[in-house]
Amino acid sequence: MPRKRIRKHYRRARYVLYRETLIDTKEHILTFIGSFVGIGLIGLLNSQYLVANDNLFLIGSFGASSVLIYGIPNSPLAQPRNLIGGHVLSAIIGVTVLKLCPSELWLACALAVSLSIVAMQITKTLHPPGGATALIAVTGGAKIKAMGYLYVLSPVLSGVLILFMVAVIFNNQRHRKYPAKPLFKSRRIK
Repeated sequence: MPRKRIRKHYRRARYVLYRETLIDTKEHILTFIGSFVGIGLIGLLNSQYLVANDNLFLIGSFGASSVLIYGIPNSPLAQPRNLIGGHVLSAIIGVTVLKLCPSELWLACALAVSLSIVAMQITKTLHPPGGATALIAVTGGAKIKAMGYLYVLSPVLSGVLILFMVAVIFNNQRHRKYPAKPLFKSRRIK
């Protein structure tokens, strides 16, 4: 009797703990291929057109964005408005803060991330990797800092658009749907 009871509780606990993480193998494969192609395409462009040491197309926050847009594409934080708007807005704020306080790194870092979060909340473009994009604008190497507002266009906007286009292609396979809502509303004439 106690053995059956233990098994019953074990099955219940396992169901509760793992039900959110159980995804079929095809989902894992789509996630892998999508993120591989997205980051790989940015890396390929970087290696073909820039010196390997520059790495100006690849920024760390793209890895975090890939987790959201390929791993959990239905998340509100992974939607195009958040993905593109969050990164671009945060990049603008990061560069601006760097220009306003270039000598106090600790202050520039704290301001860039905090202002980015609030700006994304206000504009409803909250995308957690955007905070990293703002931080990279402030703490990046000399080449990133020298780019100024060009950092917003490339690598940020160009990279995010590549990730987005790949996400649209791979996330609309099988039963996935990305973006969750249509980008453009169709107006039917009656």
